[in-house]
Amino acid sequence: MLAPIRCLIVDDEPLAHQVLKQFIAQTPGLTLSGQCRHAMEAHDHLRAHAVDLLFLDIEMPLITGLSFLKTLKEPPQTILTTAYREYAYEGYELAVLDYLLKPFSYERFAKAVARYQPPTPTPDPAAEPHLLLKDQGSLLRVPHRSIRYVEGCKDYVKLVTDAKTYLHHATMKEMADLLGEAFVRVHRSFIVATAHLQLLQPEQVVLRDGSVLPIGSSYKAELMAWFRK
Repeated sequence: MLAPIRCLIVDDEPLAHQVLKQFIAQTPGLTLSGQCRHAMEAHDHLRAHAVDLLFLDIEMPLITGLSFLKTLKEPPQTILTTAYREYAYEGYELAVLDYLLKPFSYERFAKAVARYQPPTPTPDPAAEPHLLLKDQGSLLRVPHRSIRYVEGCKDYVKLVTDAKTYLHHATMKEMADLLGEAFVRVHRSFIVATAHLQLLQPEQVVLRDGSVLPIGSSYKAELMAWFRK
């Protein structure tokens, strides 16, 4: 279930508060975080509370809505609400979602709210598939997505990544089990990231970086099946 969109009303007109509060209440997925009469109140509210969507009037005492918006380093997604059409261009320069000209209907309000885009979650590096390698006395996290291919070298494997090549104490079977379905074994000495496979030839594969690797006869069927997907 999606979390409700937390809304803040910033307007010096009581009627505007009444209308927006009613519209927010009747819109599924919206919840009212707070109501402020001017920019200073809004500033304090934003410091203390999480806000996803800001309904911001332009003509207000002390500081205009546009001036206030410019002071915010990471403003919530914003819908301007005003009786003055001439501010529209400046509002869109600030990347606002929409510009509601008072008085506006619920239908127009709902259309503006539909422009809201939930923020993209920040990936958690710890949750990303990775290998832990020893590198010059330190532990190094190597994401699976950075690995182009793995080459077996007796008791070690050579990991060729986007940044550099690492030597790691492991068997090819252990590496195949650790890396999973995003990689395919093409030879007893080579495991390749499927994202880097470009061209299949009778006896070799060509990777996107131009690397050419041999194909083992016992791995041809699996490799051809992957290319036919």
